[in-house]
Amino acid sequence: MANKFKEIKQEEPVIEEVIETPSATPPPRKKKSGIVKSLNTVFSGTFLSNERVLTHIPFILFLSVIAILYIANGYWADDKVRQVNKLSSQIKEFRSEYISTKSDLMFVSKQSEVAKSAEKLGLKEPIVPPMKIVVDTTKENKQEATNTNKE
Repeated sequence: MANKFKEIKQEEPVIEEVIETPSATPPPRKKKSGIVKSLNTVFSGTFLSNERVLTHIPFILFLSVIAILYIANGYWADDKVRQVNKLSSQIKEFRSEYISTKSDLMFVSKQSEVAKSAEKLGLKEPIVPPMKIVVDTTKENKQEATNTNKE
C-alpha cells in the first residue's frame, strides 16, 4: 500500500538577532491613543490655541448657557415641588380645622345650647308660642287719605 500522506518538509525559520548599540537618542516612546492625546491637550490647556477650537467658541458658549439653564431649571423644579408639598400639608390642616369648627358651630347652634347660653344673659325661653300680627293696610290708607283732606 502506498503512503496516503505526503511528507512535507518544513523549513526551519531563521532567527536573526539584532543587537542594539547604545546611541545618543532615547528609545522611542509608545504611541499614545487618540483619547489620551486629546485629554492631555485639554488638561494642559494647549487646545485653546488651536484654530479649529477658536472657531467653535460661540457654540461652546451656547452649550455652556444651555447647561446653566438646565441646572437652574432643576433647582426651580425642586423648589416648586417643596412648595407644593408645603401647601398641600397646609390644605390638610385647614380642612381639619374647618371640619372641627363646623362641628363646634353645629353643636353650639342647637336649640338647647342656645337656651343655656341665653340663661346666662338673663333671658328665658318663651313658653307661649309667638303670635302673628296682621295689619290691614287698606284701612290705614283710607285713614291717611281722610286726614290729609281735612287739613
